Amino acid sequence: MSMPDKQKITRALISVSDKNGLAEFAKQLAGYGVEILSTGGSAKKLAEAGIKVIEVGDYTGFPEMMDGRVKTLHPKIHGGLLQRRDLKEHQAAAKKHDIPPIDLVVVNLYPFRKTVAKGGDFETCVENIDIGGPAMIRAAAKNHDFVTVVTDPAQYDSVLAELKAHKGATTLAFRKQLAAAAYAHTAAYDAAIGSWFAAQLGKEYPEQIAFAARRRQSLRYGENPHQTAAFYVADEMRAGIASAIQIQGKELSYNNLNDTDAAFELVSEFADQPAVVIIKHANPCGVALGPDLLTAYKRALACDPVSAFGGIIACNRPLDGATAKAIADLFAEVIIAPDCDNEAKEILAAKKNLRVLLTHKMADPHVVDKVIKSVAGGYLVQSRDNLVLDPANLKCVTKRQPTKAEKRDLIFAFTVAKHVKSNAIVYVKNQATVGIGAGQMSRVDSARIAARKAEDAAESAGLKESLTKDSAVASDAFFPFADGLLAAVEAGATSVIQPGGSVRDKEVIEAADKAGLAMLFTGMRHFRH
Repeated sequence: MSMPDKQKITRALISVSDKNGLAEFAKQLAGYGVEILSTGGSAKKLAEAGIKVIEVGDYTGFPEMMDGRVKTLHPKIHGGLLQRRDLKEHQAAAKKHDIPPIDLVVVNLYPFRKTVAKGGDFETCVENIDIGGPAMIRAAAKNHDFVTVVTDPAQYDSVLAELKAHKGATTLAFRKQLAAAAYAHTAAYDAAIGSWFAAQLGKEYPEQIAFAARRRQSLRYGENPHQTAAFYVADEMRAGIASAIQIQGKELSYNNLNDTDAAFELVSEFADQPAVVIIKHANPCGVALGPDLLTAYKRALACDPVSAFGGIIACNRPLDGATAKAIADLFAEVIIAPDCDNEAKEILAAKKNLRVLLTHKMADPHVVDKVIKSVAGGYLVQSRDNLVLDPANLKCVTKRQPTKAEKRDLIFAFTVAKHVKSNAIVYVKNQATVGIGAGQMSRVDSARIAARKAEDAAESAGLKESLTKDSAVASDAFFPFADGLLAAVEAGATSVIQPGGSVRDKEVIEAADKAGLAMLFTGMRHFRH
């Protein structure tokens, strides 16, 4: 028996938890003369819509039982799904046991992830683990040569278009596409269950781990034009780039997404005062607090106005007209903020290519979740760097204690350093960055580069001296030698914050005392690679 490319739909099995669009879809199927089998709530929904439906229990001659745990796990169902129409042995067995073929399966699964998200207890979550649904989906997908499998209401329109184009039949190419989507669907479902179960057992890093995400958009290219890329989002979206709504501008690129994420994560560290972050190549080139958003923006821009060109701007307050007008004078790629007033929208609308993203809330810097990085042949998985500096845990190791203003700036500087690529050195004055050194192989080089950039910014602003004079400086990790500290002293810093923990801490402390610095140890480092 030859295998046809087109398979006419004569019998369908429908069992869904998401009933959006179901009645209209089933009516269209009935219009092609399709016999419809269904279960429980789906059957009731279809009957109420006036659609002729055969209950699965009546079809199999075996009643639904055990609170619905057993209803479709029956040879008449799975024999109908798995029988090959091109094998005589299969057809003989089907005839002998009275197992008609099922050509279409429409199944989406118990809402396990929604149940977990709503805080369901252990027993409730377990009851929302679907068994029969994945079995039917996988059976239909395996036998895609003959069976069409639908797992998402979003697929209904394409299925109906296929049936219309082929007079009630589907093509093999179409069935293969749906089969691939079906396996991805059950894989994501099982990944969610596996992650949840491991968490229930307190296994932060289980022996096997799976991740699931849905493609939001295909990107024009990756970091470079010769690289391909796409943007995927997880079910549990952290506030930020994945949850944001784009209200204007060009399509976001791979680099835009990466940089905007870095910007929003950093600006979310500051809740008590208006804050603005300017990011370039995933590193901040300006961060500042202010009594209002406009002041914070101007102070952030002053840190490095050259690097800010073509940068990403993040705000922790709704964008207002005055701030939008100031930003419009700069060429920026993206603005991300929790909201945006009408005046700001009107001003930014003139910059048609500028992407504007609204998140409606800020990210929680304390959240406990995982960060994943691919390496050749595998993945590195770690917990997010969610430690937020507690002033009570700071230890002054020098003879001179920092002043209240210095301590405030030191805490701000160390918070920024957490989001700067290592080796990171950050100079701060009056809760605004004035010099940032990032990504250098030597910590002393980062200190010198940050100081040099501060000198350039001061010169372009017409100032007589660098803003690093009388500044606070933060290092993301300990100073392995006193040279990095001395470079900060040379730049004019009067106070330092660093993790401590070097075998040469004594030498570094002595150098700080000799220079009259106040130095705090945090006991935590913030490497960022």
